[in-house]
Amino acid sequence: MSEIKDILSKYKKIAMIGVSNDPTKASTIVMKYMQKYGYKVYPVNPKAKGQKILGEEVYGKITDIKDTIDIVDVFRPSKEVPAIAEDTIKIGAKVLWLQLGIKSEEAKKLMEINNISYIENKCTKMEYQSYFLKVRQAFPALQD
Repeated sequence: MSEIKDILSKYKKIAMIGVSNDPTKASTIVMKYMQKYGYKVYPVNPKAKGQKILGEEVYGKITDIKDTIDIVDVFRPSKEVPAIAEDTIKIGAKVLWLQLGIKSEEAKKLMEINNISYIENKCTKMEYQSYFLKVRQAFPALQD
């Protein structure tokens, strides 16, 4: 079994960093999709802290979340990832997942040292579809 399929089968609590209140943003579409398939998603966005996104309370940072987190899913620029990686270690998450276009050599090394799975440049929604629904597609076109 692939590492990604294993991760998405085993781990169901996701802290999603960079989720927006804008329903047309990729992060919000991915959050809604993962919720639909049984994942508990904790939105993390300092600008929206205390608000609700898709029915979930928004946290300022992952270290504010009281529950245990399995996957830290990142929709932020690559330059912000090393600090996020350090918080991922602090909270004891199992996976640091960087969305499409996001990579960090420094974070990768930190994850290896701490025995935390590291996925970069992949979309959780597209990977879920590929492994569990056997479909490969980009985001659907937005309807007016």
